[in-house]
Amino acid sequence: MEKKIRTGLIGGGEGSFIGSIHYRAAMLDGYFELVCGAFSSDPEKSKIAGERYHVAPERAYPSWEKMIEAEAAMPEEMRMEAVMITTPNHLHHPQAMAALDKGFHVICDKPATISLAQAEELEKKVGETGLVFVLTHTYTGYPMVKEAKHLIASGKLGTLRKLVVEYPQGWLSTPLERSANKQAAWRSKPEYNGPGGCLGDIGVHAENLAEYITGLEIEALCADITSFVPGRRLDDDASVLLRFKGGAKGILYASQISAGEENNVRIRVYGEKGGLEWEQHEPNTLLLKMLDQPVQILRAGVNHAYLSKRTLWNLRVPGGHPEGYLEAFANLYRNAAYDMSSRKQGEKPEPGFIEYPTIADGVRGMRFIEKVIESSRSEQKWLPFQ
Repeated sequence: MEKKIRTGLIGGGEGSFIGSIHYRAAMLDGYFELVCGAFSSDPEKSKIAGERYHVAPERAYPSWEKMIEAEAAMPEEMRMEAVMITTPNHLHHPQAMAALDKGFHVICDKPATISLAQAEELEKKVGETGLVFVLTHTYTGYPMVKEAKHLIASGKLGTLRKLVVEYPQGWLSTPLERSANKQAAWRSKPEYNGPGGCLGDIGVHAENLAEYITGLEIEALCADITSFVPGRRLDDDASVLLRFKGGAKGILYASQISAGEENNVRIRVYGEKGGLEWEQHEPNTLLLKMLDQPVQILRAGVNHAYLSKRTLWNLRVPGGHPEGYLEAFANLYRNAAYDMSSRKQGEKPEPGFIEYPTIADGVRGMRFIEKVIESSRSEQKWLPFQ
């Protein structure tokens, strides 16, 4: 890659969690440089944050609207080429649409929007512009998740029968949104977060991970969602039965009131010949459980020749050295950078080198949220996923 990709950041100011994660992930491999930002809706706070990010004072903008307009008016060799969107969910759609309209690639935190209609409109816009749109479903960036996907696609497990995916947290076991916690506050309001609370925050991660690893698509679902904390406006717990195209069945559990849990993402997939298991608490390990063999422990590492080419591409260090959340996040950014650069140079790299979640995943995520809510409220329960 000849030059770094000039990038802007929307969000990431004081009190932001995910904005600083995006920034660190983008910078990890050296393919991006931060040249501008609208870091806060408060102009003074945006200016202060700009200093922390080492952005030129005149390019720490007072609003995201002014940033997009001003950057679009700059000479091509100076203006940003891509924008990172790390704001509350209700802003993703207008910010992404405006950025795409001005010719900027978009890297957006999930969920893509706050409604299926918005996601479909955004998908149409991405198609019209031909620009890169990355949706940061982090867990697809882990190397051993990619190895699991490879093993399933190669037929190692045979025809898939059963999937169990879970994402429990405990941080919202109390009414934290009524305190000074900024992250909890906006996530509790449908006008900012969208219709799904736990569903929109972590349920879509579980749904995306299930479809990514297996290569299967949800065909129908039956759901039960709850708001356990009194007075909470959005769901904080979800249990979903899944039917996949091809006959496999699954269970999805997402919860933010599972007291004592952190981010215990875990997935188990079973086929006619065997199964596999991966969990984020031990991300460098993939358990392979064949029907007629002892359990095999597959480990991450660039020196492990038994791993697939796709997995090795997403690894950085030899076995025995941990790679985690930031590296998985950075894999999405690194792969997106290769895609952006290749398009600019008119090249077509191997698909595994430019793999990342797209707006299509965002559309499926919003359909999942809305269908789960509909099923939970309906007497019919089983609803087609369409």
